[in-house]
Amino acid sequence: MEWRERLWAGLGLGLVLVALAGCSLGHGRPRPGAKGDGVYHVVRRGENLYRIGKAYGVSHTELARANAIEDASRLEIGQRIFVPGGKRSLPVNLITPEHAATDPPPAGDFLQGAGVFIWPLASGTLTSTFGPRGRSFHDGIDIGAPPGTVVRASRDGEVIYSDALRGYGNVVIVQHAGGYATVYAHNEENLVDAGSKVRQGQPVARVGRSGRTSGPNLHFEIRKDNVARNPIYFLPSQTVQRAKDSPT
Repeated sequence: MEWRERLWAGLGLGLVLVALAGCSLGHGRPRPGAKGDGVYHVVRRGENLYRIGKAYGVSHTELARANAIEDASRLEIGQRIFVPGGKRSLPVNLITPEHAATDPPPAGDFLQGAGVFIWPLASGTLTSTFGPRGRSFHDGIDIGAPPGTVVRASRDGEVIYSDALRGYGNVVIVQHAGGYATVYAHNEENLVDAGSKVRQGQPVARVGRSGRTSGPNLHFEIRKDNVARNPIYFLPSQTVQRAKDSPT
């Protein structure tokens, strides 16, 4: 083979390799024109399109469409997912629970004594309960209250997240002993920073309407080992006025 033929053969092989590298063998290839309009998220253990979308405030169907994913159940650890409109990479496993449990907690999960949870608001209206909400699932309860109302830590702990998210708005997440965590969202403002130690009853935020909500309220969650549980099971006897469910 002459040197010209060898050169063209080598170039042809290089072009084939480049083409293979850009084809859809890898999942999560963004649609044309999407690049630059968001961020890439690297999939970690336990994550799926639903959890990723919830953290970033994007529907799982939009994520699947943006990444040309036909089978949403086949995400792989280390896979890059393009998130339209995303501003920065987020810790999905920290922000969103792995799943929700609707059954009552085991007897051993009920805390007793001085370490029990307290209501994060002194008064308000329970406007939305834990459980299915249309085609989605509500991982906590919503308590309506005037804007600026002080939100207090439900239990002693450490703030592990304090920032703004598209869906939750201004959100604070506090980690507690025994694998528990509480979430305070839609805040007008957060009053604590990540890494801060908080005492039960200490102000951590003020009620607002940030994020995806129709009015001022506190979205409150209790998680056990990153599984969302119904807060009503863990809170003292009802001190917040009940109201007919009206999603906010």
